[in-house]
Amino acid sequence: MNEIQTRIAAGLERAFATHGFSAPNVDRLREAAQVSLRTLYRYYPSRDDMVLAALEFRHERYMSRIFSDLPALSQDALCEVIRRIGHWMESEAAHGCLFHSAVAAAPENPALKQLLRRHKLEFARRLAGAAGLPGYETELLLICEGLMQSWPICGDKACDSAMRLAAALLVHADGTARGNADTGGNGTVVRQPTERITP
Repeated sequence: MNEIQTRIAAGLERAFATHGFSAPNVDRLREAAQVSLRTLYRYYPSRDDMVLAALEFRHERYMSRIFSDLPALSQDALCEVIRRIGHWMESEAAHGCLFHSAVAAAPENPALKQLLRRHKLEFARRLAGAAGLPGYETELLLICEGLMQSWPICGDKACDSAMRLAAALLVHADGTARGNADTGGNGTVVRQPTERITP
């Protein structure tokens, strides 16, 4: 994205996160993007294009917020990611995951489904790497998705529960590694590739 596209996408993200995907009309989206209607349509000719641009911008912003400057120790990194997700939900996504909301608003749109899948798989892969748990992408995604989906109902308790589940996963992974798997020199657990998420 160039500078203008980024500014438009940031405004669209704010509008959709605040008002949902059905309510904002074009005038409200143009106002949020702080450009003329002609400029808005020049870069994003359809509403679908606007939604995708907003979500792409949010994807990059979320990944940067969650994974930048994590602690070097795997266990600390996992706990920090969960804390950051809790902070994100409190400040940015009190109504739940915006990617799931977008697909729910347009369930027949394949581009939105593909973007949702890419967003979640990239998150899971990066978290598994940061946590030293390759092969446990599915379990990590389940914990974090549970946190995000239950946040609007449970608030901080969802984060506390995710912490406990993450701790249990670390114990399980360590026990598995000690029992029947190789362990890397840095304590990274190695699991069979067949148990990874398949893109």
